[in-house]
Amino acid sequence: MNKVEKTQNISALTEKFSSASVLYLTDSSTLTVEQVNKFRRICFDKGVEFKVVKNKLAKLAMGASPVEKGFEHLYDALKGPTAIMFAENGNLPAKIILEFRKEFERPLLKAAYVDTAVYYGDDKLEALKNIKSKEELIGDVIALLQSPIKRVIGSVQSGGNTIMGLLKALEERA
Repeated sequence: MNKVEKTQNISALTEKFSSASVLYLTDSSTLTVEQVNKFRRICFDKGVEFKVVKNKLAKLAMGASPVEKGFEHLYDALKGPTAIMFAENGNLPAKIILEFRKEFERPLLKAAYVDTAVYYGDDKLEALKNIKSKEELIGDVIALLQSPIKRVIGSVQSGGNTIMGLLKALEERA
């Protein structure tokens, strides 16, 4: 790879890292080409980008990303073969990896970055799998907010029917 290609790769990676809120650093080194292609296909079908990168280029791109992202905490995981999974949902890559590992022994999780939180090690996959997505959290909040409102509306409606019934009954008597 010449200098121009490296610069282009770093620029493209910097753009990816700058816009990423979820990324997983994985090791898929012992998988065959056929197995990696199968894993890529699964990732693509689920909307997750799987990209094999050189560690040095990844570090340079992370370093060029905004400081508030906190990517410097991931540098220790950039050793040995590395592939990065970019996703919109914090738990989706973990679910994909765990499902794939029912059949194969890899990829292994080196580190994960989910909205500035960093998780190290393959033992964190179960915890990452249970992270709720933004949509799930919004749904939970809406459900919590709707519950008291529904009760109040139900009470008002049932009370309104009682009052209306009482008024009609009084009017009929008069």
